[in-house]
Amino acid sequence: MKKRSALRLVDTRTLNRGQWLEVRQGGIGSSDAATAVGLNPYKSPLELWAEKTGRVVAHVESPNMEDPRYWGTLLEPFVATAYQEKTGRKVRRVNAVLQHPTFSFMLANIDREVVGSPEVQILECKTAGEFGARLWKDGVPEYVQLQVQHQLAVTGQRAADVAVLLCGQQLEIHRIERDDEVIARLIVLETKFWECVQHDIEPPSDGSESSARALRQLYPGNDTLLDFTDDETLCRSFASLSALKTELEEKGLRAEQCKQTIQQAMGDASRAVFQGGEVTFRRSKDSTSLDTKRLAADHPDLVANYTVTRPGSRRFVLSLASAP
Repeated sequence: MKKRSALRLVDTRTLNRGQWLEVRQGGIGSSDAATAVGLNPYKSPLELWAEKTGRVVAHVESPNMEDPRYWGTLLEPFVATAYQEKTGRKVRRVNAVLQHPTFSFMLANIDREVVGSPEVQILECKTAGEFGARLWKDGVPEYVQLQVQHQLAVTGQRAADVAVLLCGQQLEIHRIERDDEVIARLIVLETKFWECVQHDIEPPSDGSESSARALRQLYPGNDTLLDFTDDETLCRSFASLSALKTELEEKGLRAEQCKQTIQQAMGDASRAVFQGGEVTFRRSKDSTSLDTKRLAADHPDLVANYTVTRPGSRRFVLSLASAP
């Protein structure tokens, strides 16, 4: 059976960044796919849900030079050109947000399409610095594979190449073939996630920093009190948390004791080697800091002109009940 082609939802050449983000708000894009199914190491389904339901504003500022996304966007055309030179295949921009012909919430914005090749039809361009390159040592990371399978699902195409520039000087090309079993499972899980968005059902947190960030934004807090003493499930979670807190404190103390034993044995030495590895114990560079208390005492009017009040964030504090 012939696969239906993707629909061209909107031409991206006429969109500014705000309009493009608004279009993305209406569905699951390829870069959202791994997050929606809980397999993105950088973002949780809860945070994505909060963005898609409008409870949390997605990060809309253009990334600066300290952000890997800045370099990914800047270098994308060069990666595409290098791919053409290395493979002899021609690529071109699509300039559109594509939509799955059946599952309308599935969207895709592909980097390039490969022209006139029966073997491969899509090119995904990636860059990775020294830290990010570690994720590619065993091939294409899982979250990128899911991104590409999502693109293949939306477009109905057979294969995609992922061209990744590692540390600014090494180009690797990985072929990802369409996997209909993976796509079928992906569609099921993405459908469940999108139903949560449509029906305003909050996904569970997953213990990640992303989930913690979303919870802080979703629930800034008030002075109300809730009584969970009759909720057996939550009471078990509290008991587990209490036990883990005690265990972590004990392990932290033991770790600090081991660390200090080694430091004491090293004396003034800056490096020590062991059978299983090594440690360094060096003095950091001298630094300067602003004495804000003294500045406020000597020049209160000046400090007042440059004082900014920021809303406080909620802190989670565990307190155990006193023994009877």
